[in-house]
Amino acid sequence: MNVIRKPEPAAENSNIKLAEAAKSAGDAWDRQEAEKKKTRLPSRKMLMIALPLALVVGGSYVWVTGGRYQETENAYLQQPKVTIASQASGRIIESHVTDNGFVHKGDVLFVVDPEPYRIALEQANAALAAARLNVGQLRAAYSQALAQKQLAANDVAYYEGDLERQKKLEGKGIATRATLDETMRNLTKARDTEASADQAVTGALAALGGNPDIKTDEHPSVQAALATRDNAAYQLAQTTVVAPADGVISQASSFQAGQLIATGTPLFSLVESGDSWVEANFKETQLTHMKPGQEAEIRFDTFPGRPVKATVESIGAGTGAEFSLIPAQNATGNWVKVSQRIPVRLKVEDKSLAMALRTGMSATVEVDTGVSRGLPNLFGSTATAAE
Repeated sequence: MNVIRKPEPAAENSNIKLAEAAKSAGDAWDRQEAEKKKTRLPSRKMLMIALPLALVVGGSYVWVTGGRYQETENAYLQQPKVTIASQASGRIIESHVTDNGFVHKGDVLFVVDPEPYRIALEQANAALAAARLNVGQLRAAYSQALAQKQLAANDVAYYEGDLERQKKLEGKGIATRATLDETMRNLTKARDTEASADQAVTGALAALGGNPDIKTDEHPSVQAALATRDNAAYQLAQTTVVAPADGVISQASSFQAGQLIATGTPLFSLVESGDSWVEANFKETQLTHMKPGQEAEIRFDTFPGRPVKATVESIGAGTGAEFSLIPAQNATGNWVKVSQRIPVRLKVEDKSLAMALRTGMSATVEVDTGVSRGLPNLFGSTATAAE
């Protein structure tokens, strides 16, 4: 048989006190939280107002003072590229070319077999000597023609005097008519010989260029032979091809000694390292205050921690679309305005990375235009010059 015991009065009172104490503690906590909420409410309102206001003020300041530095990542390094070809055709007998190898200006790149050109030069020298000898012969011919002319003139003078004597003798009946006729015939023959001698002198003088005292090397035939000799010497010199500038050899992996080459055939390329510039394609809206001579800073992707000083050298004559093979046709019904880009050339002033730079490298360009947006003035301008 179970016996049910009633709780003792002391235990019931203790439970009631604990419940009342817990309720009092909860009420006190609620009052404290309410007081804290009342204290935090103004602070939150101030923060909610101050934060957007600070953002607006900061953004406005950045916008007003910004615009001075124009930046683009659409920029690439450019270096002169020279296509190496030979002006002499023949077989390569020497090659000092290494693909991606560095060469200095004047270094021998390769040599074409010079023997055929050396023979041509010797032939030209022989022709020159013959031309000079021929001028000497022309002078001798001219002198001989002058002597023949003088001889003919003497004969004419003699026969003219003889004719006068024969006429007097014939008038006195001493000389016969036949003798007089013979003298007249001899005079006519002498005059014809003199005319022929005059023509010979004229021809000999013409062969000397109209000047009997002309210098040998000034004669047209000798000058032609000299030109032929100089051309042969030039062709012989072209058999040795040298580097036109300092740079790096490119696309020469298949170039070997022993191969035959033709005149003017591209063989490989030389990228000049002494002259570098960056072509940056800025949006047309960024060129408002940009002009040549302004300072710039270039950061190459290969060397991100080494900014390079540069100067704006020139601004392109037109957008890239204007010089494309097929220009854009904007006279269509679905035309959409797109901000165009114009190439800007920047001269690299800092030469510390000259040997490490390679044509085509990507870069980021920042140009200091010296002009910020500023606040609108009375005339509606929004740009102010930076101090």
